Amino acid sequence: MDLENSALILEGGGLRGIYTSGVLRLFMDRGLFFPYVIGVSMGACNAANYVSRQPERNRIVNTRFVDDPRYISYLRLLAGGELFGMKFIFDTIPHQLVPFDYQAFRESDMKCISVVTDCETGRPLYFEKSELGKDYLSILQASTCLPFISKPVRYNGQILMDGGLSDSIPVRKSIDDGNKKNVLILTQPKGYRKKRFKFNSLARMRYPSFPGLCEALATRYIRYNETLDFIDTLERQDKIFIIRPRSVLPARRIERDRNRLYAAYDQGYQDASESYGKLCRYLTNPTIRSCDSVKSLP
Repeated sequence: MDLENSALILEGGGLRGIYTSGVLRLFMDRGLFFPYVIGVSMGACNAANYVSRQPERNRIVNTRFVDDPRYISYLRLLAGGELFGMKFIFDTIPHQLVPFDYQAFRESDMKCISVVTDCETGRPLYFEKSELGKDYLSILQASTCLPFISKPVRYNGQILMDGGLSDSIPVRKSIDDGNKKNVLILTQPKGYRKKRFKFNSLARMRYPSFPGLCEALATRYIRYNETLDFIDTLERQDKIFIIRPRSVLPARRIERDRNRLYAAYDQGYQDASESYGKLCRYLTNPTIRSCDSVKSLP
C-alpha cells in the first residue's frame, strides 16, 4: 500500500488515550505504519511507541502502574507537587521498568511530531523527533503537563505545557505539511463538543506570569469545537478518515480502574478492526487529492 502523503493524527485525552493504544495495536498487527505521525499529550506518547514498533508498550505502561503512588498520587498533588509522577513516568519507566527502544525510534524513517504549548504566548509548538535527539522525552513530558496538576517543563529557554491547550487536534498542521490523506484517531464520540472553561480567574491567579497560557485555557473550547466542525466538513467530503469511540469511553481522563482501561483498549482494537477494510479503501482511493478546498473553513 502506497502511503505517500498520508498522515496519522492522534488526539490526547489523558488515560482515555488508551483507546488509541488499542487502535495502534491493530495497525501494528496489520503492518500499517504511516510515514507521518503527529500526536498531542497522550496521543504523543502513543505515537512514540508506534514509531518504535513496541506494540504492547502503550497498554502495559498505562495499566500496570495505575495504582502505584509513583504514577498517580493525590497526596503528592495536595502537598504541592504533581498528580502524575513525571520523573517516574518519563525516567524510571522508560529506562528501567518498561524500556523504550530509543534506537528503533531514532532510526525509524517515520516523521513523528509532538505538540506542546508555549506558556508565554499560548501558541502551539511542533517538535519533530529528528531535531530533539535525547531530549525527546522532555517534550513528551511537556505535551502531557496539564495546568493545576502538573509543573511546566523548561526547554531551551521556553516554558512548555500540554499541547492540547493550543492545538488539541492538529489536523490543520498535518494538512499544511502537505498530507493529502489524513487518518484521525479521536477519544470522544461523534457529536461531542467541549464546554467553556469555568476557572479563568483561578488560572490568572495561578499563572500570573503567563497571560498567553491563561488566554489559551479560556479560549480552548472555541478552537476545539471549531476544529471539530472543520473535521465534520472534511468527513462529509470523504477527505479524512476517522476512528472514534461509538459511545463515551469507560475510561476517564484520570482513571485508576484497570478493568475500565482494558475495556477502552479493547474497544479501540475492535473499532479499528471493524473499520480496517474501509480505511484501506480510503488510503488507496486515487480520487482523494487534497484538503486545500476546505482549509479556509473555521
